[in-house]
Amino acid sequence: MEQKRFMVNITLDEEAEQYSVEILSQERTTSSELLKKLLRNYLQTHQPRQSVLERMGGVPKHLLSVGNLSDRDTRREIIASRITANQQQDL
Repeated sequence: MEQKRFMVNITLDEEAEQYSVEILSQERTTSSELLKKLLRNYLQTHQPRQSVLERMGGVPKHLLSVGNLSDRDTRREIIASRITANQQQDL
């Protein structure tokens, strides 16, 4: 993976500087690695969760061919016609 340089210059107050020194000594890492880890953790915890449909690959295309599926009577008619068609195929 190609690395791009992005220079960051930040000013920390005394409390934040003490926290960073403590974390860097405990983690035994560089400030660059610590910042990368913090950014990665932030993105993982703050990105919106995918819906079930998104995780499954989106809305199935065959459902899009039928209109007004929110109407109960329409759904009943479609289901009844599909059951009838399947029964006729079995004969």
